[in-house]
Amino acid sequence: MSWRNVRGPVRAALLSAVVLLAAAPATAATAAPAGDVTEAVTARLLGQASVTADPHLRTADADDTRVTVARRDGRNWAFGTAVVVAPHEEDAYPKGSVFVAHRDRSGWQVAFDGEAAFAELAEDAPSTVVSAQEKKVFAAPSPGTMLANGDFRTGMRLPYAVGQTWYYTGGPHGWGGGELPYSSIDLAGGDQRVLAARGGTAYTMCRGWIRVIHDRGYSTDYYHLWNSINVNGASVGEGAYLGDTGTDVTCGGSASGRHVHFGLRQNSAYVQIHDHSLGKWVLMRGSSAYQGYALHGSARVNTGGGLYNYGVLGFNQGIIDANGGGTVNKRTGPGTGYAIAGSVGDGATVTISCSRNGTTHTGRWGSTALWNRLSDGTWVSDAFMWTGLNGPVNGWC
Repeated sequence: MSWRNVRGPVRAALLSAVVLLAAAPATAATAAPAGDVTEAVTARLLGQASVTADPHLRTADADDTRVTVARRDGRNWAFGTAVVVAPHEEDAYPKGSVFVAHRDRSGWQVAFDGEAAFAELAEDAPSTVVSAQEKKVFAAPSPGTMLANGDFRTGMRLPYAVGQTWYYTGGPHGWGGGELPYSSIDLAGGDQRVLAARGGTAYTMCRGWIRVIHDRGYSTDYYHLWNSINVNGASVGEGAYLGDTGTDVTCGGSASGRHVHFGLRQNSAYVQIHDHSLGKWVLMRGSSAYQGYALHGSARVNTGGGLYNYGVLGFNQGIIDANGGGTVNKRTGPGTGYAIAGSVGDGATVTISCSRNGTTHTGRWGSTALWNRLSDGTWVSDAFMWTGLNGPVNGWC
């Protein structure tokens, strides 16, 4: 039954129930009357959609939802995915969450990932509903991991095979197109095989849409997939096959050519993908959605160009950025007063053992007195290196 076709007192009663659910604090689980868990999750999902900024989602009704109860324990616990599908039109994308539900005397308590109550319910749930590994993944994030907090290291590769070059068909844009944050990019070409950017726990949100929840609060979304795997909390390693690039729009939106719509999330919310590193490329936003470029050292690739997948940049590594030059000098100590001890080429990956302040220099990313001691014992100014962190990545010397 579509809510758009309900009239009179019945419609008023249903809408009142949704408003009450939507008004509940986002940090608490919301109770729904005892009954089928699918109905309870659907009501909660529509309650959230009714107050979102996305006009496509605000008008959603029960026919626009896809609730999958993947696991149950008796009559009182359930776990699965909940999706509000979008219209089949440009700049419209679905909204999806993982849920845990528990029924007590007051009804079903439903919590979605990203809410404080979700971590609490997940911890209390029996292992038949939420595994021990998932409990760790779903644990409430520490404040230091919230929305990057100045740390843009992801530990991720590009979502295809290392050594391949794919086309960068769409620069940073919103998960649904033009809205902020610019959390997503579009990639196409190569062997068409979409692979996990980092290891984690994977879920099929709906056909053609896979979400992988990683460490450090990050998760990644992969949409428009053909032949997408069917997973329900399976552990996947970095580089695991998720599906092929495609034009699938089972959950809404549009796709005019084969590609993967890749989105970045942190702590269950879409976050800016620009300024983060994927496959040793730093993504940079443009003046509007779908524009922008990517940097590997001083090498720049604009939207429409090819991105070679160099693999993962380690958390104690940096990419040399000569800011247009070919090489950067290495020194025997943290400053230009020390002797030159060779050089390192633009775009090279270096491993950092520790850091210390020295002479101040200015590079692409600003001015700094920080110098990094490399694994070979030489020193390079942090001004000529991208690490993703404004400070030491491996402690002080």
